[in-house]
Formats: sequence, structure tokens, C-alpha cells
Amino acid sequence: MTSLSAAKIKFIRSLSQKKFRDANNLFIAEGEKIVAEALASGYNVKEVYYENEIGRECMERITCLSSPSPVLAVIEKPKHTPDSILKDLSSNLSGKKTLFLALDGVKDPGNLGTIIRIADWFGVDAIFASPGTVEVYNPKVVQATMGAIFRKQVIYADLQEVCRKFIEAGLPVYGTFLDGKNLYENLPSDKKQGLIVMGSESFGISPQLEALINNKLLIPPYPADSVTSESLNVAIATAIICAEFRR
Repeated sequence: MTSLSAAKIKFIRSLSQKKFRDANNLFIAEGEKIVAEALASGYNVKEVYYENEIGRECMERITCLSSPSPVLAVIEKPKHTPDSILKDLSSNLSGKKTLFLALDGVKDPGNLGTIIRIADWFGVDAIFASPGTVEVYNPKVVQATMGAIFRKQVIYADLQEVCRKFIEAGLPVYGTFLDGKNLYENLPSDKKQGLIVMGSESFGISPQLEALINNKLLIPPYPADSVTSESLNVAIATAIICAEFRR
């Protein structure tokens, strides 16, 4: 059995913090399924640690989970270039049947991870995220994706610029609002493409983005006139929206 040095344990533990992930361009993934997904992807997996090789005590010291998994991997972040993606976005979108998500200030790691998993399931092309959205390589986000993080690109960008690019390409920009039109009655079958904006857990979609959304939708309660919860969880709402777009 191979033990890890104190310095190595400290380094791996440091990757639980964003500033060290940014400084080293690395993140961690834990769990047999997620690590297997990482190894099968095009990501550069730098190191893999197995509990049966380093021991339970070492694994307990490097894990970010409340209970350590049998395996942990240290992975290099992919080199996305948002500026170049946005530069040619409108021309690349023109005439294509594409569906994207935009997340405006989603703060909860579990919500972001679940939304990435939903996007993977429903074949969403990519996810744009505002700078105020939680970081995609946060360990809790990675865990909640259950491996979908290795298949779906999350691009942090100015969402106003993103919306304008879709409008320039002649594609609709959707958003969910309490004063929107019933999702099930106002989504033409020949227009299930474009950009879907989802708002933050606390504040919804910002007024700046609302001004650029040309298709306001409502997920109606049932029955329509019933007294219900104030709103839906953003990940659940995203799943409902994506399911209807793909129906």
C-alpha cells in the first residue's frame, strides 16, 4: 500500500478551493462512475487515487465528500476560449437546429450540476453561464453532474451579448416568467430551438436580460387557478422546459 506525503495531501485538499483550482488549472472528481467518465473522455486526467492503494486514512484526508468514495481523480481543466466562441456564434448558429441554455446567476452547486445532467440527457448543445453563476468545477457541482460535466460545455460569458448573438442569427430567446405564455400552448413544434434563459434561485431573470427575451413562457400550475408554491426549483423548471422542447 502506497501512502501519500503530507505535501501531496495538502495540495489535493487545496483543490477544494476555487483560488487553487484557478491557480493550478486543475479540479477533482470523486466516485467510480464519475472517474470512469473522466477517463473515457478527452479530458487530461493527471492522477487517480484508489482507496485500496493509498488506504482509507489517506482517502479520508483528500476527499471533499462527507464519506470518501473508493476513487478520486485530479483532472486538468479544458482550455475553453469564450471570446472566440462568442465572436463567431451568430454566424455558426445561422440556419441550424440548435438548443442552448443560459443560466443567469444560478448559485447552488447542486442545481448547476443537476442542470448540466439535464442538458446532457436532452441533448442541449451547450450551456452559457453568467459570471455570477457558481463555478462549474466546484466539487459539489462536479458530483451532482454524475459525469455529464465531461460531455457538456459550460461557457461563462456576458449573457446580454449571448442573447444578442442569437437574435442576430434569427433564433428565438426564451425565458420563464410568471406573466409568460403557457408553455404547453405557445411553443410551436417547428420552433423548438434557440436559447432558453433560466434565472437565479432568488431573483429570477435580471431586468437587463428580460429586455432581450422575445418569448416569455410560463410553466403553469395545476389546476391553473389553484394556490400553489411560489415557484419551482430552477433545476426542476429546466427539466420541464427541456422535456417540452424535445417532446
